[in-house]
Amino acid sequence: MDIIYFLTANSKLFPNHYGIILHMHVVSIDQFTPKDLFDLFERTKKIEDTFYSKGGMLELAKKHRDKQICTLFYEPSTRTRLSFETAGYKLGFGVVSTESAGEFSSASKGETIEDTIRVLDEYKFSAIIIRHPETGIVGRAAKVAKTPIINAGDGKGEHPTQSLLDTYTIFFNFKRLDNLTITIGGDLKHGRTARSLAKIMAKFDNNHIKFVSTKSLAVDQDIKDFLKENNTTYEEITDIEQGVADSDVIYWTRLQKERLEEHEKGLAGGFIISKDTLKFMKKDAIIMHPLPRVDEISTDVDSDSRVRYFDQAGNGLFVRMALLDQLASK
Repeated sequence: MDIIYFLTANSKLFPNHYGIILHMHVVSIDQFTPKDLFDLFERTKKIEDTFYSKGGMLELAKKHRDKQICTLFYEPSTRTRLSFETAGYKLGFGVVSTESAGEFSSASKGETIEDTIRVLDEYKFSAIIIRHPETGIVGRAAKVAKTPIINAGDGKGEHPTQSLLDTYTIFFNFKRLDNLTITIGGDLKHGRTARSLAKIMAKFDNNHIKFVSTKSLAVDQDIKDFLKENNTTYEEITDIEQGVADSDVIYWTRLQKERLEEHEKGLAGGFIISKDTLKFMKKDAIIMHPLPRVDEISTDVDSDSRVRYFDQAGNGLFVRMALLDQLASK
């Protein structure tokens, strides 16, 4: 794919081809074309610029003040839930929130996700954001929903909005999403963010992916097959120093203890990025992490100029504002 760049009025680079997210629901990163991504990135940048301009917060808060969104979370969340809810408030939406929905909703009585969604449809929300421990269940919800459904993470399946903010972070560091070497490390067997990032980067030319993990936590075959089908090269590495060397992006993940099968409970955690690891990285590389972090990146790494994981989390607010704005404006 040839990408032509032009300089916008605010001196930021965007590829000169935009598309529209044609899908009512956001269930998988597979739905997004490169055109969709750049359209969303442009909307994100405009919202961010407006937010920081004089009177911008008040202007944004008027956009959707007669509309409501619902966050339906069956799993714990800090960044995803709070950034979606904050994004809603800052755009003027009313926000109806259900935390620990598996325990404090009718799901605890045996209600199916399909029936829950059919009921919520009657409340005329502009969007329903769902996180659930079961892989594929958000797709089931979308099949019966009349309201836009957003997947905020389904088991070990996907986390599409995380990969949107991840690629937004990468784009604004390198001004491109092609011709990059991306290291994805840690628990690749259970980590949905790693899966989504690998899939989205396969949409762009000449990217190379280095999967770094123990053999017991290696990436699933379906992701490797997806990369092959999309002509994206990859390698699997068990040495952390080799894994981070010569990479533009180092994307690290934690051990997903909540998703381990009983026989996996004794597995060692992902490799640890320490201050010593930094010397093997390129000077212009960036270090990313979807968070939460446990111990897989030492806290003494935080002061390194290549660290982006807190900026990355901050980008989540504006990307999710743009996504809600786009879905609710249809």
